[in-house]
Amino acid sequence: MTTLSRVSAAVLSVFIGTSAAADDITLPTRDAERPQTTSGIPHVQLGGIKADPDLSDALLESVGNLPGVKLGATRVSLPGAVGFQISSDIDLANPDAIVGGREFAHLHPDGSLHASLDPELARAAVLAGWATPHPWATQRESLAGFVLIYTPQTEEELAVVIRLVQASYFYVTGQAAPN
Repeated sequence: MTTLSRVSAAVLSVFIGTSAAADDITLPTRDAERPQTTSGIPHVQLGGIKADPDLSDALLESVGNLPGVKLGATRVSLPGAVGFQISSDIDLANPDAIVGGREFAHLHPDGSLHASLDPELARAAVLAGWATPHPWATQRESLAGFVLIYTPQTEEELAVVIRLVQASYFYVTGQAAPN
């Protein structure tokens, strides 16, 4: 069974009976130590944590399967980051939650990523140890849910990260998560 198949099965089991609403999503507490991040721009994870190429590939494959999402060079992050762009034929319910263009999230070369989450879910992700607020989250009300999600190191962590990226997509588009 491939990494994506195992992770997809785990994500599917997490999504059964849930919607994109933040209060419907319960996150497990992340066991790993929180990486340090910069306090300014660029907002990056520190400590030399490396992405597992198999986990990054599985994440990109999962995100690429979301309706109307195109993967490509980021429009708002550092060189080498992969932007998750929503095509123009998909309506946006929360366009102000996007930093630039139609890029709702992007993956950094180290495996960490930025995503625009519902602010309640962003707070829950921070409290559970999965993310840290982006410095802009306090600068603009519409970016209150903009977070850096830490690099997944295991398939179990990847399942949660995929779930968060999917929740970002559903928040930005206003679409309900599949049952």
